[in-house]
Amino acid sequence: MGQDIGQLAPLLREPPNFKLRTNCDPHEDNFELRAHGPLFRIVGEASAQLGRDYVWQAFGYEVVRRILGDHENFTTRPRFTHAESGARIEPQFVGQISTYDPPEHTRLRKMLTPEFTVRRIRQMEPAIQDLIGDRLDMMEAAGPSADLQREFADPIGAGVLCELLGIPRDDRREFVRRLRRNVDLSRGLKARAADSAAFNRYLDNLITRQRKDPGEGLLGMLAQAHGDNITDEELKGLCMALILGGVETVAGMIGFGVVALLDNPDQIPLFFAGREKADRVVTELVRYLSPVQGPNPRLAIKDVVIDGQLIKAGDYVLCSILMANRDDALTPNPDIVDADREPVSDVGFGHGIHYCVGAALARAMLRITYQALWRRFPGLRLAVPIGEVKYRNAFVDCPDQVPVTW
Repeated sequence: MGQDIGQLAPLLREPPNFKLRTNCDPHEDNFELRAHGPLFRIVGEASAQLGRDYVWQAFGYEVVRRILGDHENFTTRPRFTHAESGARIEPQFVGQISTYDPPEHTRLRKMLTPEFTVRRIRQMEPAIQDLIGDRLDMMEAAGPSADLQREFADPIGAGVLCELLGIPRDDRREFVRRLRRNVDLSRGLKARAADSAAFNRYLDNLITRQRKDPGEGLLGMLAQAHGDNITDEELKGLCMALILGGVETVAGMIGFGVVALLDNPDQIPLFFAGREKADRVVTELVRYLSPVQGPNPRLAIKDVVIDGQLIKAGDYVLCSILMANRDDALTPNPDIVDADREPVSDVGFGHGIHYCVGAALARAMLRITYQALWRRFPGLRLAVPIGEVKYRNAFVDCPDQVPVTW
């Protein structure tokens, strides 16, 4: 399997701005680190936060895919140790399916899956199109320039989530305001804690209402279909998981996608060359941009050898989705946008049992959004040089401002 299993990669210092990008590309430090191979050890802030002297960093496509797909040797359960293999999920993570292992994960996943069928997605499409149309009307009326991220991408990402969950229309403005403040990492811990408490109280009240009078959104459907088989805490946890995994990710993909498409304008006409071509552009953008750069850390629960390296039980592994999707082992010329490339099995939505349950909905929404945007504004262009697009400090990569004009 390559080198001897006792020969560990040298310890590396975690680079500054480890998660930041240059334009739509990974930060240049990532390319320097890639020279150390597909799997190596680092020390720094990440290892300190996880209470370890070091952590493993996986950059290679094959390594990342194997680790993400191996739930027998790795867990996503937070603060889990090898000696605590029977430990229960901690209260703050109840219902957050990305932190579950089988069989608990399997049970919750089966409950969620019917809410993301093709039929369910098609039922949502008219509401998504109306939401997009309303935002485009507002942009056009206030134009001919706008901050596309704040005036278009952010409201759509949050609006679709509200539609999915079944948030009452009268509650949506306050719901989104609390949500945005809750995920804004630039705000102090005390302020975020207060917003988090208020947000949790709202979710508690919402779930109580959905139990009594189930609506047609996901929360109502789950409450009606599964009753006492799913607890209030699990419903709230599933709701939080969808919020954390969906809102900023979708908003980021819309904003990042517009920037990438304006930098690669030859790809835009493909959105209007048939459904298959349009879907392939979305798939390529997900691979190229990978807004969720790193999924939950994986913790080894057994000694395991990967790519010739011994990962010991108790070691953490951080997987870089972005660098895996930019690996020559996945596809030739990975650092360019090319929707005509041969289809590949990228890891933009994850892999294995934690593959994003809402991936099909996200793809459909992105296709509809990009098509509607360029139908309305075929002359859309950036109002600043691409290097001046600002990015926010959030849980996932997301532009903070995307100034455009038309």
